[in-house]
Amino acid sequence: MIVDSRGLSELARKVVMVDGSFDPLHDGHIAYFAEAAALGMPVLCNIAPDSWTQSKHRILLPQAVRAVVIDAIRYVSYVHASELTTNEVLQLLKPRMYVKGNDWLARGGIPATEQSTCTANGIEVVYVDTVRNSSSRILRDWTATDD
Repeated sequence: MIVDSRGLSELARKVVMVDGSFDPLHDGHIAYFAEAAALGMPVLCNIAPDSWTQSKHRILLPQAVRAVVIDAIRYVSYVHASELTTNEVLQLLKPRMYVKGNDWLARGGIPATEQSTCTANGIEVVYVDTVRNSSSRILRDWTATDD
């Protein structure tokens, strides 16, 4: 089910949250969703805005299309096509858990603002080992073959 920002507070404390751009979507993302679902609660997938994705690379699938595709994945119960920052979504949603790939541990964990929001709202941050692929690597390899 695709929800808008106004519906986030109705899901407070009832879901685990995953987030990212998911452009392009790949097998590591599916594993990420499956691991989040294995935590025993419905999964809300927060999709980064096109403006954020475009700051990283040319968009392959617009956010609205990514929302429809991700909504069809059995591990995901709710999809939020966000125009907010992740921190703002965390503040509105207050998920039971915020699930991130363990590649974030190498970066020192989630950003400090998100960690503060999680701590203040009793949101457990869970890191899962699902990094099997990389959107950045897929895009780099794809553009390298354009020559």
